[in-house]
Amino acid sequence: MSEQQLDAQSTVDDVVRGINLRGKVAVVTGTSSGLGIETARVLAQAGATVVMAARDPQKNARAVAAVRAQVPAAQLVPVSLDLSDLGSVRRAAAQILDEQKRIEILINNAGIMACPLARTAEGCELQFGTNHIGHFLLTCLLVPALRASGEARVVSLSSGGHRTGPMDFDDPHFERRAYNNWAAYGQSKTANALFAVGLHRRTRALGMTANAVHPGSIVTELGRHLTEADVQQLAEWAKYGAEIRYKTPAQGAATQVWAAVAPELRGVGGRYLEDCRIGEVDTTPMSASGYMPFALDEEAAERLWSLSEEIVGQRFEFA
Repeated sequence: MSEQQLDAQSTVDDVVRGINLRGKVAVVTGTSSGLGIETARVLAQAGATVVMAARDPQKNARAVAAVRAQVPAAQLVPVSLDLSDLGSVRRAAAQILDEQKRIEILINNAGIMACPLARTAEGCELQFGTNHIGHFLLTCLLVPALRASGEARVVSLSSGGHRTGPMDFDDPHFERRAYNNWAAYGQSKTANALFAVGLHRRTRALGMTANAVHPGSIVTELGRHLTEADVQQLAEWAKYGAEIRYKTPAQGAATQVWAAVAPELRGVGGRYLEDCRIGEVDTTPMSASGYMPFALDEEAAERLWSLSEEIVGQRFEFA
């Protein structure tokens, strides 16, 4: 199916129609529910071996069973991964590298949203630490297997929520400024987009591509921390242009799967994708589509890369 035939209403099954992934390996984070399990299902249906990585082993085991019930021939590999714990990230990466010598697809799908103030062991604000830093480390550790595939794609889940603000490099962890759960979420989603820019620049010569994806608005467990005040805030934003059009999980996961398998995206990286198309800059306040320029700013991407290496205590050279 061509890019022109896909839109905001397309589902993951529309995206993979005619796509054969037999012999390929896909790693997906956050597979125990929501977009993650839907992504794992359709990639397995297309023939890929899918590494299903999630924080709760019991919930992930149920997700594995659910996928197998729908795709009896599915090749699934469950892995325990807590993105807020860098020790867990390193153990998961070591396990994956031990079992998979080549990885064609990595979809950094897991995330948390608008939670109360909390910090990781490294002192990161929890949303930034989980949504970005954990995925940064996992991805960089998996590059040997990604580059071995010859044409790997890395997909990072950003969000239209990035519009609430750019990276605050002076105080990324809300140590001095007042904590705001939406500002923290937006910063982490900006970081996800900037990571795609920085990673693509460093790995495109290896045959890899990296893109950021806005999946749209979907009712999943991502919203488990939302308070009544948070819901009211969303309603207020809707009055100023950010009308929320909800998607089903199958529609919400479509763009990340499209980013991972679409032939027309071969060699295309460092972009912000939405509704199964390449997004465009839109600086309209609280627009429901497009991205703010700061989300793909190359200088900010380099600053974020340096900060991320400092936090994880490791430098990454991929030449």
